[in-house]
Amino acid sequence: MDTPVVDHTSLGASPTERRNSLERHLQLRPEAKDLKDRHILLDTSVAPSLQAARQDLARQRTTDALKKQLEHRPDREELVERNILPDTTAAPALQAHARDLDRQMRADRLDHKIQERPMPEQLIEQGILSQEEDPRRGAV
Repeated sequence: MDTPVVDHTSLGASPTERRNSLERHLQLRPEAKDLKDRHILLDTSVAPSLQAARQDLARQRTTDALKKQLEHRPDREELVERNILPDTTAAPALQAHARDLDRQMRADRLDHKIQERPMPEQLIEQGILSQEEDPRRGAV
């Protein structure tokens, strides 16, 4: 977007300086089509009363569509159930830290369970695994 040009000529300047300044600004002025495209100027091919009605109608349609979307919005419990929202009572500023802590605690628990799992010999002795199911046989 272009930065606006500021006219620094004083009001006490000569008429020719002011005219030159005005001409410079008019040359830099955007075209009417550009202003219409950017919704700064309204379309001049339509009566002003119809333009206002068109804007009100567009605004009302947007409002109605938004209300309809909000009516069908799932409640918080459903979002928590579907794991979209976290089930936490922590303040929003602390939720990221709480999530990281929870992830780290799960990783620690998993490491602990992996370290304590029984060896294949123990599982074969207890009858949980058969000799054919020995995981070491595939590696040998």
